[in-house]
Amino acid sequence: MLLEDAANVAEAIRVAQRIAEGLQEPLAVNNHQVNVSTSVGIALGSAHTNDDPEGMLRKADAAMYRAKEQGPARYAVYDPAMQARAQERLELEAELRGALQRGEFLLYYQPEVSLHDGSIVAFEALLRWQHPQRGLLKPQAFMPLAEETDLIVPIGRWVLEEACGQAKRWEEERPCAPPATIEVNLSSRQLVRRGLTRTIEEALRRAGIEAHRLALDITETTLIKTSEDNAQALNALKKMGIRLHLDDFGTGYSSLSYLKRFPVDRVNVDKSFVKGLAENATDTALVRMIIDLCHTLGVEVLAEGVETSEQAALLRDMGCDVGQGYYFAQPLLGEELAKRLPKAFLP
Repeated sequence: MLLEDAANVAEAIRVAQRIAEGLQEPLAVNNHQVNVSTSVGIALGSAHTNDDPEGMLRKADAAMYRAKEQGPARYAVYDPAMQARAQERLELEAELRGALQRGEFLLYYQPEVSLHDGSIVAFEALLRWQHPQRGLLKPQAFMPLAEETDLIVPIGRWVLEEACGQAKRWEEERPCAPPATIEVNLSSRQLVRRGLTRTIEEALRRAGIEAHRLALDITETTLIKTSEDNAQALNALKKMGIRLHLDDFGTGYSSLSYLKRFPVDRVNVDKSFVKGLAENATDTALVRMIIDLCHTLGVEVLAEGVETSEQAALLRDMGCDVGQGYYFAQPLLGEELAKRLPKAFLP
């Protein structure tokens, strides 16, 4: 939108706010209500800036991406630093598009340990990007961009196939050991994508492992976006024998409703609560309440981010089923972790 008579940035902001308010009303599309949120980027020009139309659009576009980073229904005013961030984002996107073909992605695995007997019950697959210049990148450095550009779909397919394949390799290397369960994170983009069930079935078939050996982590944020069709997909996965875990529990909205609406096998208590155990009375009470509630509903509980023996012991006393964190083991590559599998992880 071009505001030819805007006197200052405050006037442009007022227009942006009116646009956002005007689009808050649900829209009727094919007998369904669709909610829209708007991200607005604002760029100011004058006779003194000598900006051409394309330059103004680039600045407004950079500001819009900054607004999107801040959350839905936000606005942002352009400043020169945004252009550098926008250029970096474009470069990262181009590099991300070729990373899969160049074999730059790695999977690290972090054990999940029974707090009852110290045995390893599963391994969570954690994605890393071995960037040629920036080094080893964790998901927060590139996954938001992968989600936004839909690259999460081919990347997620690779993660599934590689994680299932690793489970099979462990099985072949240690035939006497109990078969390992592999836990993979599932994004909102993957969940809404048609053919998810078929993709997972194919990954299991290629690896030669059974469905009950796979668990999918789904965040509360993802479930917020879950439609009736997506709920049916989750039920279909459950019927296949795949375990469904509600990840980062306590950080989203309407947490308890998810335990009622979806076929959840386990709740993963967010590490922000575990960190305060025995030090913060509120966190301790909340963790105890979550464990008791989940057990009443027949749902297993994992505590994320366990870093001390005191935390592990307290969680065990509370009746928590499973723990994960640096106290037990840090994430390692599959071949490195295989050397440590015989080790017990008694809390």
